[in-house]
Amino acid sequence: MSPEVDAAVAQAHRRDWARVFATTAHLTRDLDLAEECAQDAFVQALQTWPRTGIPDQPGGWLTTVARNRALDVLRRESVLRKALPLLVPDESVPGPGVVDDRLRLVFTCCHPALSRDAQVALTLRLVCGLSTAEVARAFLVQESTMAARITRAKKKIVVCRIPYRVPSPDQLAERVSAVLEVVYLIFTTGHTAPIGVQLVRQDLVDSAVGLARMLHLLMPNDAEIRALLALLLLVDARRETRQSATGRLLLLSEQDRTRWDTRLISEGVALLTDALRRRPPTRYAVEAAIAAVHAEASTWADTAWSEIVALYDVLLQRWPSPVAELNRAVAIGLRDGPQAGLNALTPLLADPALATYSYLSAARADFLRRLQRWTEATAAYEEALTLTDNEVERKFLIERLDEVRTH
Repeated sequence: MSPEVDAAVAQAHRRDWARVFATTAHLTRDLDLAEECAQDAFVQALQTWPRTGIPDQPGGWLTTVARNRALDVLRRESVLRKALPLLVPDESVPGPGVVDDRLRLVFTCCHPALSRDAQVALTLRLVCGLSTAEVARAFLVQESTMAARITRAKKKIVVCRIPYRVPSPDQLAERVSAVLEVVYLIFTTGHTAPIGVQLVRQDLVDSAVGLARMLHLLMPNDAEIRALLALLLLVDARRETRQSATGRLLLLSEQDRTRWDTRLISEGVALLTDALRRRPPTRYAVEAAIAAVHAEASTWADTAWSEIVALYDVLLQRWPSPVAELNRAVAIGLRDGPQAGLNALTPLLADPALATYSYLSAARADFLRRLQRWTEATAAYEEALTLTDNEVERKFLIERLDEVRTH
């Protein structure tokens, strides 16, 4: 085994999986076959590259191998995989010619015949190449539950003969909401990787932003798409300041705001402003507005916490979720003090959706630390550690745990 080849294959998987898989799926119209051929291509790279060297364009090499493998299978099985359940021509692709196979694949995975959870899970698994464990973490469910959900979704695509194409213009608007949720979850999964040694999966972040931009080009007048793209850009503007030079996690209060990407912030604010003019605010517009409040604060002390709490109130009134409740409680604590934050968090301890959500324990631990309730803070940090699989976050929690244990 060659460490250099192993690293190159891992990098290619992060960067090129979506294109390799989607291009192969476009050929086969069969998700299982496409996934098998794409995986075979990466295995072949591990076997071949130590002898031939790493190609100049690994993604192109992998795509060629996957396509050739698929063609071999199709020839053997004849009649194009017994009429190929997904075989539907792409003769009517809306928009200005910006659609690629990844976007076709996203719309296939987000077909209304599938449940919303299945749509998102399948896209994370097939488009982004996340492991089943990583998808399960994104949904806050057990891995076995997620594996069964993905299997059922793939079978339903075959049974319902779901096509591999972007919907026609008269169907596009109703299908966009599911796709936007997929893009949003891809982004959040990449923004803080649920598993691994990296804080950020930049490949997923870039994939989500790229898909959002593609949707914006496809439907430039859609306010919801504009709002989502604004949200992603405003959050991603902080990417270079989320870790120190030594790799330590930096909280929002510790980040050097002069290094935030002002170009992305300006673009995000412009998109948000336009989205708010077009129709009543969407969920993504409210979340983007929260991100904009942070972006507009020149220092941590200048953060308008009352405005952020009010925006969370709007969000919860129209789009309630346990995670939004948690974020609102944290904002209350930062506005009114740690005891107020702790009081706001307490009702959430009984919510089963947050039972394995490490940020709830970490938020409690931080408020308890600030209240100098050292024993309780220690227990909360220990609990957060048991629920955290990202190594950068674990190191930060261990540092805080060591701090409270000394008192």
